[in-house]
Amino acid sequence: MRAAYLFGAGDIRVVDAPDPSIQLPTDALVRVTRACVCGSDLHPHHSAPPSPAGHSIGHEFIGVVEGVGADVRTLAAGDFVIAPFAVSCGECEFCRAGLHTSCVRGGFWNDDRLGTGGGQAEAVRVPFADGTLVKVPGVTAGADEPLLASLLTLSDVYGTGWHAAVRGRVTAGSTVTVIGDGAVGLLAVLSARQLGAERIVLMGRHRARTDLGREYGATDVVAARGEEGIAAVRDLTGGGSPIVLEAVGHLPAYQQAVGVVRPGGVISRVGVPQYEEAPVGFGSLFGGNITLTGGPAPVRAYIEDLLPGVLAGTVEPGRVFDRTVVLEDTPKGYTAMDDREALKVMVRP
Repeated sequence: MRAAYLFGAGDIRVVDAPDPSIQLPTDALVRVTRACVCGSDLHPHHSAPPSPAGHSIGHEFIGVVEGVGADVRTLAAGDFVIAPFAVSCGECEFCRAGLHTSCVRGGFWNDDRLGTGGGQAEAVRVPFADGTLVKVPGVTAGADEPLLASLLTLSDVYGTGWHAAVRGRVTAGSTVTVIGDGAVGLLAVLSARQLGAERIVLMGRHRARTDLGREYGATDVVAARGEEGIAAVRDLTGGGSPIVLEAVGHLPAYQQAVGVVRPGGVISRVGVPQYEEAPVGFGSLFGGNITLTGGPAPVRAYIEDLLPGVLAGTVEPGRVFDRTVVLEDTPKGYTAMDDREALKVMVRP
């Protein structure tokens, strides 16, 4: 089959890769109908060391089940499925608690321990298929493109934006600041609005993206960064934001969050952190009784709740996709996102 492989920083190629197959009785084989490039894929794209053999990449996909192992009970060939970005058994204490990203038997795509490949490919072997995949009755691979796009967001970015808002304790009447105008940030805006936030300040500087953020529910946009941006948000929120959702993952974004949150507030981080050390002491978090939360979103726990709105068309998270490429042009998709020419790129095998 054909699949996108990363061979080092800036070196994405589409190559011939081994066809995946069912290896364990709990496996399923999924033919990918749509995948995409994630902002977090850009991190290894920037920094990965050279790898002569390369490795597969991509963790967001939807598709059709082509075969199942003997112990799979909830899926059959022909089922249309959403694949969350984490593999989960569905049975351990963490899965039962809705924390699928901490599954004791699971892991992630492109995981040598699990033997999983990446989603930017023609097909993927899915371990723990009953626990990982979510069947979507009534949908086929030939569904309208806007619906497929929105279903694809449920594999990661919509669930991650929702996780940010849930962990940030957004409720009716909340004032929220969202840092980052990428796909996750915009869907954190949408999620905060769905949960009843009354005022949503979006910190972003790309007009096309922040315009979509306004359509999703942002009441204010702050383009400035650093101290100027912090001052603007504190002024808009009357001295600081009670809830801050950080959807970037770089240290300056975390510093922005610390700067705009008010005493007693919450910072919810879902941008994959590209740093190990950050301010947490008396002058940053401790002294203000500020809660720091977030983490990798257990999107599997949220799909059933978010799916009805997507199927009904009452929410359209798929609008974050503004470019589609065929699988062979996946490297062009990375370039477009890296150069900020595209917000989020869909890949069509």
